[in-house]
Amino acid sequence: MSQALNDTLDVRAAALGRWGPEHVMTVEEAQIRAYAAALDDEHPLHRAGALAPPLFVVVPVSAVLPQALDDALTAADRASALHGAQDMRFFRPVRPGMVLRTRAAVVGVHPRRGGAAVIVRTVSTDGAGAPVAEQYISLFVRRRMTAALGEDAPAHPTPTVPRDQPPAARRVYRITEDQPARYAAASGDHNPIHLDPEFARSVGLPGVIVHGMCTLGVASRLIVAHACGGDSTRLARLAVRFARPVLPGQEVTVRLWAAGRQDALELHVFDALNPAGKAVLQDGLAEIGA
Repeated sequence: MSQALNDTLDVRAAALGRWGPEHVMTVEEAQIRAYAAALDDEHPLHRAGALAPPLFVVVPVSAVLPQALDDALTAADRASALHGAQDMRFFRPVRPGMVLRTRAAVVGVHPRRGGAAVIVRTVSTDGAGAPVAEQYISLFVRRRMTAALGEDAPAHPTPTVPRDQPPAARRVYRITEDQPARYAAASGDHNPIHLDPEFARSVGLPGVIVHGMCTLGVASRLIVAHACGGDSTRLARLAVRFARPVLPGQEVTVRLWAAGRQDALELHVFDALNPAGKAVLQDGLAEIGA
């Protein structure tokens, strides 16, 4: 990264908690098919466009996130921010014809080891105002932050499971060379660190990296198939930390462990490893409803 850690993050505190303009979209079958194809999702309903993959709710976020960040951060800090963590709650499935109304706000900035986390909250409702999804996006910036401001992302402590035992499910997925471009087109996330090698290197990356949400979307295929029994509408929550970037052409190994129950929810923990055995997704938690 080109930024020095003794530089202080310049946050417009007055913008914290202030909702940006609402984005309204009517979900189309073709959009669902494109998003499923960008994840190489084999689920027949997702591929047919009859039911959106759970992570489809990030699509409208791509339209509201830039304005929320513009209100709170400088252009330089926005350009160098990396996706640190994601926490998603799903309240009802997305199907063709549904109206999604989405808004976003930067709700807090908190010191982290080696930098600061910018916390963005997004809310999506349907045309009648019923909740569809809530997301907390943590963006990491290599700037110094001495005091916390505003709201932090919800905690998602992962239950302890015996990692020395084989996972309940394991699968190796290959991220294709063209997957960042395909995912950008389907999701609306055209951040140049995922598309422009020269720009990616200018902010300290080895080159183009895969969208964190693309990697999580690929991992969610195993979660839906195994933990949800193929029924993606059962996924109630998905939370994870992005530990390392994934490069186009790499394989990732997704591992899933059952972790008991909490109230009416089944708990599962997961991670994903790169070819060197290093975690790219860490502290993964999936909550599964009935």
